[in-house]
Amino acid sequence: MAVILIAPPGAGKGTQADLLAERYGLVHLETSKIIQEKFRTANPDDSIIIREKARWAAGELNSQALVATWLLEAVHNQASAGSGIVFSGSPRNLDEVEAEMPVLEELYDKANIKVFNIKLSAAESVKRNSGRRVCEANRHPIPNFPEYAGLTACPQDGSPLVTRDLDKPELIEERYRVYLRDTAPVLAHLAEHGYQAIEINGEQPIDKVFADINQYLQ
Repeated sequence: MAVILIAPPGAGKGTQADLLAERYGLVHLETSKIIQEKFRTANPDDSIIIREKARWAAGELNSQALVATWLLEAVHNQASAGSGIVFSGSPRNLDEVEAEMPVLEELYDKANIKVFNIKLSAAESVKRNSGRRVCEANRHPIPNFPEYAGLTACPQDGSPLVTRDLDKPELIEERYRVYLRDTAPVLAHLAEHGYQAIEINGEQPIDKVFADINQYLQ
C-alpha cells in the first residue's frame, strides 16, 4: 500500500511514518530527506541547486516540478522492488498532487492508497518545532515532548541529537503559513478525485495518534 500523511510542521508526520514503516514493512519516503540528499550530492556550483538551497533556508517550498521528479524517481525504485511506501512530506501543493497521484494509482492501485490529514494548530506547531531535535546520523525525529527531554542520543542509532536551523520560531511560523497557502488545497483536490482524507487529531500523544491512524489500516 501507499500511505500519505498530510500535516503542518510539527504534527509528527515523520515520527508516525517511521512507526507505520516498522509496523507494516513500508519504506518511509521523506521528502525533506530526499531533497537534502540531492543537495548533498549535487554540484555545489549548479545554479538550480543554489536557488533551491536558498528557498529551503527561507522556509519556502522547493520548486514543484523538481521535487516531484526526485520523489517519483524514488517511488518507481521502491515499487520496482515490491515495497509499500509511506509519504511524510508530499504532495505539498497542487502541482505535486497532480503529478504524483496518477503514478501512485498506476503503481499501487487507487484502492491501496490511504490518505491521512493530521491536524495541528499554529501555536502548537511553533511550540513543538522550536524545541524538537533530530539525530545527526539519520535525522530520526525527537519530538518536543516531556518523555524525550532527557535524551542526549538517538534511541534508534545512538548518534548525537541536534537542533535544525529550520526549527527557529520565525521560520516555523513562515512554514505554517506556506502550509496553509500551498498544502491545504491538496486536500480539496484529493476529495474531488475520490479520496476521503481521514482526519486525525495531531495534538494527542504519539501513541494515541498512531493508534488512531492504525485502526484504518488493519
